[in-house]
Amino acid sequence: MEVGINHIETARGYGSSEMQLGPVLKQFPREKLIIQTKVMPKPTAQEFRETFETCMRYLGLDHVELLSIHGINHLGHLDETLRKGGCLEVCRELQREGRVRSVGFSTHATPDVISAAIRSDEFDYVNLHWYFVNDLNRACVAEAAQRDMGVFIISPNDKGGKLYLELPKMRGLCTPLTPMQFNDLYCLARPEIHTLSLGAAKPSDFDEHIAGLEHYERAAEVVAPIERRLRAELERVLGADWCQKWFTRLPEFAAVPGQVNLLEILRLWTYAKPLELTEWAKFRYNMLGNADHWFPGEHVEKLDWNQIQAALASSPFADRIPAILKEAHELFHAAPVKRLSQT
Repeated sequence: MEVGINHIETARGYGSSEMQLGPVLKQFPREKLIIQTKVMPKPTAQEFRETFETCMRYLGLDHVELLSIHGINHLGHLDETLRKGGCLEVCRELQREGRVRSVGFSTHATPDVISAAIRSDEFDYVNLHWYFVNDLNRACVAEAAQRDMGVFIISPNDKGGKLYLELPKMRGLCTPLTPMQFNDLYCLARPEIHTLSLGAAKPSDFDEHIAGLEHYERAAEVVAPIERRLRAELERVLGADWCQKWFTRLPEFAAVPGQVNLLEILRLWTYAKPLELTEWAKFRYNMLGNADHWFPGEHVEKLDWNQIQAALASSPFADRIPAILKEAHELFHAAPVKRLSQT
C-alpha cells in the first residue's frame, strides 16, 4: 500500500494466505483496497458457497471486488462451473447480495480451453499466463480484449523465467532495464493487459518493479530495442525459421502418445537454451507429470519413440524435434517438482 499497490490477490488454495492477510487488511481503509480471492470448482453449489464463506471469514471481509473460479484447467472444470446449479450460479447470487463485484476465472489450461471459457461470455476477467517466454496464449488475450474483459497476468517473473535470479546473459541483453523490469513493461506496454502479480518475500522486492515504472509512459518504446536483441539472440542460436514456426501444427498433450507435452517442452527449450534460463526450465520441466491439471502432460521419459513421428506428422520440424526432445531431457531433467500448494 505504501508504494501504491492496492490489488491484493489470494486464494483458498494458498494455504494460510487468507488467514495471514485478514488482520493486515483491517489496517487500511476498505474503499482503497481491491481484494481478489479464488475458489476452485466444486462438485456442488453448496460446497462452493461454503468454501467462499471460509475465505471471507479468514479475510475478515464482507465482500471482495474480484472472485475467480480457481483453475478452469480443462473442459470438465468449465462444464462444472457453467452447468445449471453450478459454481457460476453461486457467484451470481453473491453478486446480487453485494458480496462480490466481478467474477472471473484463472487458468493454466491449453488455449482451446481458455478460449472456450472466454467465449462463454460469463466472465468479467481472466487470470492467465502470457509474457515474453510464453506467447502461446496471445490469441486468448486478444479474445478477452475484444470482450472488454480484464486481463491479469499470472506470475510473469517466476513462471516467466525466474527472472529474479542472477542471469548474466539476460541482464546484458535487457540493459538498461533489468530482466524483471523488461518483462513487466513488455506486458504492460499492451493496453489489453491490466495487472500483473508480483510475488514478494520482503518489502525491498518491490523496489525493482517500482523503478521500472519510471518508463511506464514510454513502455513500448523502451522495450522495443530489448525485444529485438532478445529475439535476435534466439534466432542466432536456433535459427529464424525455428523461432517463427516451432509451435506450428504441434498437437496438444492429450493427442500425443504417453500424453507428453511437446508444446511445453519445446517452449522451455526454445527460450531457456539461448537465454540461459536453465533453472526456470528445470523447475517447469520437472513439474510435468507431478502437478496434475495445473501443469498437465508428461515429460520425455514417458514418450513412446516408436510413435513420435505420427504425432509430429504435420510439424515442419518433424525430423528435428526428436533430437531436441532428447536434449531437453538431458538439460532439464532432475527430481520431480510439486506446486507450492501441494507441499
